[in-house]
Amino acid sequence: MIPPEVCTQILRLHHTEKWPPHTIARQLKVHHTTVRRVLTQAGLPVATRSLQPAKVDPYVPLIVQTLQRWPTLTASRLLIMARERGYSGGASQFRARVAMLRPRPAAEAYLRLRTLPGEQAQVDWAHFGHIMIGRAKRSLMGFVMVLSYSRALWLRFYPDARMASFLAGHESSFEALGGVARVVLYDNLKSAVLERYHDAIRFNPTLLAFAAHYRFEPRPVAPARGNEKGRVERAIRYIRSAFFEGREFRDLEDLNAQAAQWCATLARRRPCPEDSARTVEAVFAEERPRLLALPADRFDRHERIEVRIGKTPYARFDLNDYSVPHDRIRRTLSVLATTERVRIFDRHALLADHPRSYDRGAQIEDPAHIAALILRKRAARKHATSQSLIAAVPAIADLLKAAADRNHNIGSIVLALRPMLQQHSAADLTTAIQQAIARGAPHHNSVRLLLEQIRQQRQLGPINPVNLPEHLSQRDVIIAPHNLQAYDRLQDPNHDAS
Repeated sequence: MIPPEVCTQILRLHHTEKWPPHTIARQLKVHHTTVRRVLTQAGLPVATRSLQPAKVDPYVPLIVQTLQRWPTLTASRLLIMARERGYSGGASQFRARVAMLRPRPAAEAYLRLRTLPGEQAQVDWAHFGHIMIGRAKRSLMGFVMVLSYSRALWLRFYPDARMASFLAGHESSFEALGGVARVVLYDNLKSAVLERYHDAIRFNPTLLAFAAHYRFEPRPVAPARGNEKGRVERAIRYIRSAFFEGREFRDLEDLNAQAAQWCATLARRRPCPEDSARTVEAVFAEERPRLLALPADRFDRHERIEVRIGKTPYARFDLNDYSVPHDRIRRTLSVLATTERVRIFDRHALLADHPRSYDRGAQIEDPAHIAALILRKRAARKHATSQSLIAAVPAIADLLKAAADRNHNIGSIVLALRPMLQQHSAADLTTAIQQAIARGAPHHNSVRLLLEQIRQQRQLGPINPVNLPEHLSQRDVIIAPHNLQAYDRLQDPNHDAS
């Protein structure tokens, strides 16, 4: 559209000044076709230049007939065919004519899709860049679910788009929305559809089991039919502009807390697209009673992989190491992981249960696993001594276990018990050990004192009499004092000195 005053100027210069269209266009700074259109609409004849026939004109029937039969044939192939028939013009002119003559698909009209309350929800992932968790750079993925009737949405962020996160996003949305829609629409992502050929669809078996547990129908949209799940696509655009842009957060937990508050407040207060007179919250209050009720128990949404344990007692899963008992090395174990926990099994036996870490290169350890390994390494150095002692006095095994529970030095106890077994009978040593454990003093010093008490009760002397050095033994000799009256008699005159 051009202003009316410009149209008036064009007509005045044409009638009064007799300017040609190009002069008018140059002076008014408009395109010459605009000037010609104004003059034509005013009913004035406009002189046009006679066009010379182009070199490509004789080949137009060839182009039209070929494109009718093969509409997607490239212009370069048509150019080769034309040159074989004598075409000598330029390639750019030929390509431009092919673009003008190529048949266009008819424009497709779309119906506005409407759903009943509680009938349908739409789900999709959205990528929001990356987030640093410790030393790991993780993708920040947003799980978005939108109820098609009320447009109530739920947003939850995860550091990946794996199946465990996919199912966790469903559970969190079901709990936040207070129920489950009867049909959930998906794009053809691998978490939902493994293979598809036209109407032949092979669903992900984990999603089918999850849908059976929550009693909804998973339904993928047709390929290249984004309009069928346009509600979640528009919701993602709304989330990017109204929530995520310019937002600051400390970590993933803080971001999810902010997202949950935003979904329950601002996102619910926006006008409903189907009825702008009401808010999403008002329409959702109408839809919520129509949702399917949640089952009493949760779905076992674990991710299972097989892991080979090396010479160190750790299982590698998702860039991190999780400890296992030291006696399970050189084996293949099963790791069952959720977004919160990592459990490690040996067949049906649970070996470890750790909190999940999204760091890189972290070691998540159970203190009991490490303590048992340290105890075993220490015992390996004293294997011959401890085994011979336990074989002679089985109660020593109970003493060592009780001492380990109290964090006593196991090695010093083993070294102290060996001479006791040589000096006392096995029965006396067993009695002393049992009394020490019963008194809550599982230590070699307690055992030594109890053995001395046993000998004293039997009125036996010490096991090792003390042999002092000669100079120390002479120092403690008792010397009887001499009678000094003998010296008094020496001073008596009647005393016979002889």
